Amino acid sequence: MRSLPICFLGFLSLPYLICQAKESLPPLVNETAPQSLGEMWAGFDPQAEPLEVEVLKEWEEENVILRVLRYRIGIFKGQKAMMAAIYGYPKGAMSLPGLLQIHGGGQYADYRAVLTNAKRGYATISIAWAGRIHAPDYNVTPKEVKLFWDDARDHPNYKVTTDWGPLDAYHAPCRNPRNAFAHVSPAEWTLDEVDSPRNNPWFLCTLGARRAITFLEEQSEVDRKKLGVYGHSMGGKLAVMTAAADKRIKAAAPSCGGISNRSTDIPLYNNTIADDVNLQHIECPIIFLSPSNDFHGRLNDLPKAVNEIASQEWRVTCSPHSNHQDTAEYQIAGLLWFDQQLKKTFRFPRTPITELTLKTEARTPTIRVTPDTSREILSVSIYYTQHGKLGGEKNNHDNTKNRFWRSAKTSKEGDTWTANLRLTSTSKPLWAYANVLYAIDAPQTGAGYYYGLYTAESVNLSSVVHLVRPEQLLTAGILASIEPTSLIESFEGDWEKEWFTYKPEEWARSTHKVYDEQWAAPENGALAFEVRSEKANRLVVGIDQHATEVQLTGQSKWQPITLTPANFTDAAGSPLTRWEGIKELRLGAKETLRLRGNGQDQKRTVGANWSGNRPEFSNLRWVTQP
Repeated sequence: MRSLPICFLGFLSLPYLICQAKESLPPLVNETAPQSLGEMWAGFDPQAEPLEVEVLKEWEEENVILRVLRYRIGIFKGQKAMMAAIYGYPKGAMSLPGLLQIHGGGQYADYRAVLTNAKRGYATISIAWAGRIHAPDYNVTPKEVKLFWDDARDHPNYKVTTDWGPLDAYHAPCRNPRNAFAHVSPAEWTLDEVDSPRNNPWFLCTLGARRAITFLEEQSEVDRKKLGVYGHSMGGKLAVMTAAADKRIKAAAPSCGGISNRSTDIPLYNNTIADDVNLQHIECPIIFLSPSNDFHGRLNDLPKAVNEIASQEWRVTCSPHSNHQDTAEYQIAGLLWFDQQLKKTFRFPRTPITELTLKTEARTPTIRVTPDTSREILSVSIYYTQHGKLGGEKNNHDNTKNRFWRSAKTSKEGDTWTANLRLTSTSKPLWAYANVLYAIDAPQTGAGYYYGLYTAESVNLSSVVHLVRPEQLLTAGILASIEPTSLIESFEGDWEKEWFTYKPEEWARSTHKVYDEQWAAPENGALAFEVRSEKANRLVVGIDQHATEVQLTGQSKWQPITLTPANFTDAAGSPLTRWEGIKELRLGAKETLRLRGNGQDQKRTVGANWSGNRPEFSNLRWVTQP
């Protein structure tokens, strides 16, 4: 790696000259670090420096021009930093809206997002802030990133990628083992020699993202007045930070991030990098894609985020039961948001209006939902839970991602849907919200959070989330009316609303019902159900990190199954010792169990590919054994 930037004059045979380039960030005055978001960005002009674009690979695919490239992020401590990225646009098109796509932790800049967006009429740049790239014949995995760090140019797998120069904004892994995205303290790989938000990798990655916006607006095929940003997980936080800092952004769609990175034990971080501070500077239209059980962008924080943003134009979409993933009708909301804000080819209905009433004659909370009817409504669903802590504490990780959301039975009168929310307890909080599924004019295809292609035929829009504290339930005289039962699932009616899958094209389903006190397993109990299959198969029943195989005889005959904890084993073959504390139940054909710990990653595949039609289930229940 070079210690100083080098300029090339004329041909490569000419002598190199050392460039005296201006630093991208102004020096600290009196060694005083920025104390606010505004001060943090003061003196930085993302349009001032040349981009010095390097094209590393170019190709055409499905009438889309694609490039792996690098652009100059800036000059820091006398050294140049370069961001690798994938850029693409539909061949021959002009006046295109431009999108910045930001990957999450452990993910890659990926050509599939760029290619798919181009086919929808966008120019897109996917930035490799962590150095990893996925493109045909240009794959940069963590191994290749390490080769780049080591300057191993003679290695056959060496690839040029993101170069943060003297700084470290890499992740998974960070270049320096002691680096962390929650620090502001100085180190040999930071910019400032005092505690400063400019030492934080979130800030550096956002700076690199703002330079990507400059790249987009300088492309002749891009309409610089129509720029949007989206990202998943860590990319969701970076999308929020980019939209907060850069008013060139006209629309934003963060998923699973950007709402929950709030109070830490570092006041300077809280005043500059934390999500709530950045959300207050969001002026552009924004849609939050927030699965109900996400561990990173926690649903508890979504109402706060909606109240904190300066923008009056916002929507939310919240899939029930999901953690850090979504299905098509939720994921497509982000792309349709850009269609509305940047292309004017789609119009979202208004956010559903909900009214939660506590004081009722039946002493049961009631929720009324009035959705916008400007687009065809396919369904209205109401979900509620009593799992979770009021603050949504990060140390409540397992509880958050395993919350069970009840699907309330609704009744319709005119354009309003109503449901009673029967509770198991009045000493626990209550969360409730509504989902409205709308038809769209034609199927829409996108590249998902992890770049797999999906096609949506509908789009989900959610209401705001209501939170009721236990003292409010008690004051209103609410009664707990749900009693424990041994019947977990009848598999009748809308039973699938309380189960979930990330692959709806397959029949496998999961549920968190067993985590709820209504279905607590009895002592010395067994899990029982009936199943019938057209052909002989191996059925997999999973409980958390354990699973068991059940041999099905086929012939479409009902087959009784009874299972004890000892039937379930983990990736290492160790049995489940008791039902107490179980959180997730799965029915499927095949899955891979994983066990991580002590530096080891053990894997074991159970089940096999399914043969014939999907199975039928009946009467899933707990039974007491003698």
